[in-house]
Amino acid sequence: MADDVALLTERLGRPPEGDFEVVVRNGAGEPVVILNEPFLRDGTPMPTRYWLCDPAVRHAVATLESAGGVRAAEAAVDGDELVAAHAAYAAERDAAIDPAHTGPRPSGGVGGTGRGVKCLHAHYAWFLAGGDDPVGRWVAERLREGPGGEP
Repeated sequence: MADDVALLTERLGRPPEGDFEVVVRNGAGEPVVILNEPFLRDGTPMPTRYWLCDPAVRHAVATLESAGGVRAAEAAVDGDELVAAHAAYAAERDAAIDPAHTGPRPSGGVGGTGRGVKCLHAHYAWFLAGGDDPVGRWVAERLREGPGGEP
């Protein structure tokens, strides 16, 4: 929708550089999570398939990150589950790429990394969109507990 592009332009401070679809909306109908195409319009690979774009949710996750959330999440989740999540994320993104494509491709799993935890925002965005992400579940649990992930 044109309104989604205008709202994301406002939130980013520039027009989106790639095509996207809103996959999660809040109660007011505004975008919370977008699904990015695997390439920007100029052909640059876009490894981050799901993007958290709601300012309040982004702030809550940033607060959790700033309190050591990346390390805490990585220590708390099952390593095999995390590896499987990265592989599933990459496979989903790669399935959206034309098999005849011969140029550079996006790589990595959630948030463009192939192992560990790079960004709680990317994991939580995929989780909100229905992804089986142990880090996204961990974030959801912390956010339910309260500010900074503390009860």
